[in-house]
Amino acid sequence: MLKKRKRSFLVNILICLCFSCGAYSQYPTVKERIINLPNFDKKPIHYGYFLGLNQYDFKFEYINNFYKELKYKDIVVIPKTGFVVGLIGDIRINKYLNLRFEPGLYYSSRELKYPEFPEFTKESDQRREIKSTYIHLPLLIKVSAKRINNFKPFVMAGISTDFNLSSNQKNRNDNAGNIFRVTDQNLNYELGFGFDFYLYYFKFSPSLRGIFSFQNELISDADPTSPWTGKINKMLSRGIAVIITFE
Repeated sequence: MLKKRKRSFLVNILICLCFSCGAYSQYPTVKERIINLPNFDKKPIHYGYFLGLNQYDFKFEYINNFYKELKYKDIVVIPKTGFVVGLIGDIRINKYLNLRFEPGLYYSSRELKYPEFPEFTKESDQRREIKSTYIHLPLLIKVSAKRINNFKPFVMAGISTDFNLSSNQKNRNDNAGNIFRVTDQNLNYELGFGFDFYLYYFKFSPSLRGIFSFQNELISDADPTSPWTGKINKMLSRGIAVIITFE
C-alpha cells in the first residue's frame, strides 16, 4: 500500500513538473507573438536619430621605390575612438527596400607614426595627429529580410560625401610647421548590416558600418621632397562605425 502511494506521489510530481516545463517553454513563444508597432513599416516616410562610435584608419599608396629600393616600413596609423550623432529620413520603396538619408556629425582622430626617415632630426617629426570633424552625408539603400515577430535583420549599401571642418586644406602652413593637411571634401562608399528590434513605443536598430574612401585626401607639402608627404602617392580613409538608431 505504501509503495503504491509513493508511486502515485512520484507520478503526480512528474506530471506537475512536465506541465510546468511545458507552460514555461511556451510562455516566451506566446509573449513573442505580441507584435509591437505592427504598422510601422507601412509608413511611406518616417524619421529618427542615431548615436554611435567610430574608428578611422588610412590606407596608403607609396611611391614605387618605397619598399624595394628604399626599404622603408609602412606608416603606422593609430586610430582613436570618436563619436557620431545625426538624424534619419527614411522613404519606403516596398516591403523590403527603403531609401535612407542619414546626415550626421562624425568626430574622429588618428595618429600617424612614421618610420625613421633620415630627414627627421627629432623624435616628434615621426608623429602627426590628424583630427577630423566630418559633416557626413550618406544616401543608403536598406534591404530588409522578412520580419519575424519583433525582429528583422537588414543590410545597407550606398555612397556618401564628407565635409571635413578640420582639414586645414587652406592653411598656408604645412608639415614644416607641424600642420598635416587633408582635403576638405571626400567621397566614400558604405556597407553595413544590422538588426531592427520593434519595441513598444519605437524601433531600436544597432548596426555595423564600413566607410571606404575612393578619393585621395592628401594635400602635399610645398616641398616635393617632404618626408611627410613626398613618399605618398595616395591616402584613403577607411572607417568603421557602430550605430544605434531610434525611429
